[in-house]
Amino acid sequence: MTVMASIPDAVVASVKKLGLNGSSEHANGAFEAAVNVRTICCVGAGYVGGPTAAVIAFQNPHIRVTVVDRDEIRIRRWNSRHPPIYEPGLHDIVRVARDGGRETSFSNEPTSDVEGSPVDEARAKMPRRAANLFFTTDVATSIAEADVVLVAVNTPTKERGVGAGSATDMTAFEAVTAVVARYAREGAIIVEKSTVPCRTAQLVADTLSMHRPGVHFEILSNPEFLAAGTAVNDLLYPDRILIGSAPTPSGKRAAEALVGVYAAWVPRERILTTNVWSSELAKLVANSMLAQRISSINSISAVCEQTGADVDEVARAIGVDPRIGNKFLMAGIGFGGSCFKKDVLNLVYLADTMGLPEVGEYWRQVVKMNDYARDRFTNRVIKCLNNTLVGKKVTILGYAFKKNTRRS
Repeated sequence: MTVMASIPDAVVASVKKLGLNGSSEHANGAFEAAVNVRTICCVGAGYVGGPTAAVIAFQNPHIRVTVVDRDEIRIRRWNSRHPPIYEPGLHDIVRVARDGGRETSFSNEPTSDVEGSPVDEARAKMPRRAANLFFTTDVATSIAEADVVLVAVNTPTKERGVGAGSATDMTAFEAVTAVVARYAREGAIIVEKSTVPCRTAQLVADTLSMHRPGVHFEILSNPEFLAAGTAVNDLLYPDRILIGSAPTPSGKRAAEALVGVYAAWVPRERILTTNVWSSELAKLVANSMLAQRISSINSISAVCEQTGADVDEVARAIGVDPRIGNKFLMAGIGFGGSCFKKDVLNLVYLADTMGLPEVGEYWRQVVKMNDYARDRFTNRVIKCLNNTLVGKKVTILGYAFKKNTRRS
């Protein structure tokens, strides 16, 4: 029997509460099988694809989940003892789903679950299970065998061409869509996991139709809402799962099939179904509004410095208002990471191209204020050093943009 050490409370609680041995007991007290979904292929073994596929496999022992990527080094890392991505709890979840075979228990150190009651080793045992998570570079076979294909490739901001600096670079996404069109079986459900511009589903439909005329596929939008450093907890205990589909009987059936996959551990009331355009746009709006709050409090920080007010006290005073809330009200040097700026600029580009310049300028100011906060901090440091860096040494303690992540 293998013992897992230092696995997060969320994972232990999940094992305790849910039927991870393939039983029909779920968090919402009902059996909601993933109807007709027995195989899932996730194209893209990066930050979104890897953890998402791992948790889906972990929570659905009856579903075969394959993660495919053409990066051989990355795939070798996923198949090793050291995954290419660090997230608390991810290593153990991958090991359980990928290796299977042995009875496993968690550390015998008492651990608190989400309600705060201790979870002991006897109550956190996982019975023998077959491996159902696989990592491979065999693109054609993996896609061809899948009932559901998740597209989870990088969509950065364009660096050149039309829309450079704000539009989304869809090169990788479009290339993968063409590959999916070539190999996916008829009737497969194609799911957008990548963050994409609104109405990308039409691009996917056109690409599929061009490569496989007359062959029917269903296209869903299922954006991720993961935060670096808490991705596993966000996947195990999401505040919502968003699934967008076409408003047709077949589109709704496809959405319900994906609902069934998530319902293995997510209460049904937290799984939201919308039309595909709403789902695509909601992801961009969510990140943009979070970025907006950070820029807002940083703008007030500048006012506080000039007036003698304490920005932390101001944030606390307004945060107790339930209409405002206290999240994302900590003043600092601005937001970092790979998502917020990219998604705000995507929204700016969308507004500009749709003839909504006032809307575009409104959201563009969020990024400008973020740049201002960074520059203001830098200038304060230089001022403290008598306005010169010559012969000075500056130590930066903590280079990541938040804890439990390696990203700056």
